[in-house]
Amino acid sequence: MDEGGPSDPHVRVGGSGPRAVQLHFSEPTRPFSEDSEDGENPVLDFIVRARGEWASVEVSARTWRGDGLESFLAELAEDFRGWDGARTWHSLERDLTLSAEHGPEGYVHLTWGLHDRPPSGQWHFEATTVHAAGEDMRNLAADIHAFLTSCP
Repeated sequence: MDEGGPSDPHVRVGGSGPRAVQLHFSEPTRPFSEDSEDGENPVLDFIVRARGEWASVEVSARTWRGDGLESFLAELAEDFRGWDGARTWHSLERDLTLSAEHGPEGYVHLTWGLHDRPPSGQWHFEATTVHAAGEDMRNLAADIHAFLTSCP
């Protein structure tokens, strides 16, 4: 996980180069007061920015305790030998979606979807990042876990 300082946790996903799109996860916040019985606020929002040569898109993703994004990525890492078809994940309000496919060359293709929130839902953006199966995916899962748990 990249960190700009103790108050600025963030994660970058994706490659570099003129045609690559990079996703930047930042600004994890708890939007509601801690009013649950155990004093924990389960709603976690964060910003996802997708930037590339031809695109710059940003959404605020809302999750319920991260909606299992880190465990979804960890499961992909553990299945480094591959799987058939696509596996999918989505945030609480479907403003962030993820589809994973294991390619025959030993790489995992992650298609990240950023979506306008309902009711308008007027736009939708997708970018695919490619990761080596196994250790690269384990590192991504660990970075996302650290990011999601960085907000008190």
